[in-house]
Amino acid sequence: MSEADRRAERRVVDGRFELEARLGGGGMGTVWRARDLVLHRLVAVKEVRPPDRDLAEYDPEGARMLRERVLREARALARTDHPNVVTIHHIVDGGEGTYPWLVMELVSGGSLADRLAQGPMAPAEAARIGRGVLAALTAAHDAGIQHRDVKPANVLLRPDGRPVLTDFGIAAIRESTTLTATGSIIGTADFMAPERITGQEGGAASDLWSLAMMLYTAVEARHPLRRGTTLATLAAVLHEDVPPPVRAGALGGVLMSVLVRDPAARPSAAELDRRLAEIESLPTPPPSDEPTSYPLTPPQAPPPTTGFGPPPVLPGPPVQISPPPSTAPMSTTTRRRGTGATVLRTVSGVSLAGTVGLLWWLLPLDDNKGDNLGTGPSTPTSASASASGSRSSTPKPSEEPLATGSMLTPANIRTAIKALEAETGRDRFGDFTVYDDYVTAQVMVKGSNTKYDSYTYRPGTGVEEGIIKGTVFDGDHPFTLDGIAWDKVPALLKEADKKLNVSDPDLRYVVVKAPNDVFDTPKGLAVYLSGDYGSGYLAATPQGRVTDVYPAEK
Repeated sequence: MSEADRRAERRVVDGRFELEARLGGGGMGTVWRARDLVLHRLVAVKEVRPPDRDLAEYDPEGARMLRERVLREARALARTDHPNVVTIHHIVDGGEGTYPWLVMELVSGGSLADRLAQGPMAPAEAARIGRGVLAALTAAHDAGIQHRDVKPANVLLRPDGRPVLTDFGIAAIRESTTLTATGSIIGTADFMAPERITGQEGGAASDLWSLAMMLYTAVEARHPLRRGTTLATLAAVLHEDVPPPVRAGALGGVLMSVLVRDPAARPSAAELDRRLAEIESLPTPPPSDEPTSYPLTPPQAPPPTTGFGPPPVLPGPPVQISPPPSTAPMSTTTRRRGTGATVLRTVSGVSLAGTVGLLWWLLPLDDNKGDNLGTGPSTPTSASASASGSRSSTPKPSEEPLATGSMLTPANIRTAIKALEAETGRDRFGDFTVYDDYVTAQVMVKGSNTKYDSYTYRPGTGVEEGIIKGTVFDGDHPFTLDGIAWDKVPALLKEADKKLNVSDPDLRYVVVKAPNDVFDTPKGLAVYLSGDYGSGYLAATPQGRVTDVYPAEK
């Protein structure tokens, strides 16, 4: 069997789970939307792989520990039957020398990180989310499991808004701690409790610190202790006091009671739930006619002393505060391609005071540096264009007429492409997605085949730079939009309406799929429809010839 045949064969895992679309990826693997060919339902499949593909060759013991830890994730989830904990359906294990695939429920509301990318939460909303995550943590703690990595990216949202805690891959199970190397720390620096940074076991109270820090970030739209580097952030968590929040109202006192250095001084889970319930029950203030306090562009005058403003000025070069990305409909476990969701980063082997090894999956919600939201090296963003070719997030007046009406027309798609290429000076993309009312694009950084900046085009507004910066998925290659038959889009949409079994779709979009050398697939188009009772898509060549149809279940 040729290498191409082997790659193609991987599209069906275990002879049962047909991979349909990548939902997200990071240092520990890729999450796919897949169709269970036996039970005829959509699921999320986590393809586990180490950050270094040669790990098994030079560190077989490390590879073995990784496999065991992933299997432990599946068992930890299976032991925790709770509506706020993601359900695992199946595990595909090929035995020693392989990495497992985890088959989980597909949570269709995006992640909390996606929600926070739209702007800060009201205290009552944050309290509601916090209670759901706390219920999941309590169930896990009762089963002897510490999560150790509570952060916005690991909280998924169901369509009704109910939070679901996921990714127990680095959970520490008290009765078996052999998977954590002596002297190492596993977690995310930004949300890690101080005691865990110093190498202590922590306990349930450490997860509560992470929860409180996540809620603080949700209402303030900034992390109070994040600094310019990971080590500086760790030092701040260890030695600096958490400043009181200014937007949290009554929730502020609850959060500050948890964000104390002594774990024994933190409230119990039951007490914390009671206090969050009080905040959740408070009436929501009526909408104000005043302009929102969320800054869409950097203020030109000194910030006000109250209300939400830019983050405190930190030592170092000036930074540009990018506007929040546009709201993008989500129906994935991790993210849908091109919707502006954040991307996982892997950082490993960092030495703290020469004694502590670090291994964590880092997905910061950085209000200071947009590039901290992506993978790859962090590069400060200044008020001027960066060396990478990134431009200011402030939209520039367009000399060309702006699109009007639906973006899902050939003329408006061409208008958006012309505007994006004119604004950025670049014509290579990692992703290009057209929704009815806007276009999202990952525009490749000049001179790089992996790094991209995110942009959005809207009718009547034009091009805006997003805060998301990252790297394309492994195997994907940048592409141009030359040669794509945009005139075929209306016919493809009609074909989708006929064949995808999605009645009254509430979401329609067209994606340009990057060529991929993992599956040996060329550049192509995909038309997606999604409704209350399912979703489907059809694949086509750049010239508009339909090659595959994946309808929703009847």
